[in-house]
Amino acid sequence: MNKTARFLSLAAVAAFVSFGAHADEADSSQFALKFDTNRTRAEVAAEAATVAQTRSTEPAGSRVVTYKSTADRAAVRAAAAEAVRTGQIPSGEISAM
Repeated sequence: MNKTARFLSLAAVAAFVSFGAHADEADSSQFALKFDTNRTRAEVAAEAATVAQTRSTEPAGSRVVTYKSTADRAAVRAAAAEAVRTGQIPSGEISAM
């Protein structure tokens, strides 16, 4: 009796919880797209070509700046080593604190 009551109560709870999942229509008409069917094929092709020409390869919200360095690699490494020795920049695991 205990197993049967537990099974029936779980089935009732599952049915009650899943009731909210069936709130919309089965064909999901709320997500249907609206199309403008009055345009010709040539208009659509011309718009697609214009969009492709004006598309930017730069990610939205970012600016890519190129910089040409004139510094020597050895000079930069020496300056970084000096900054670590003098304590101007942290190094190792202590830098995480």
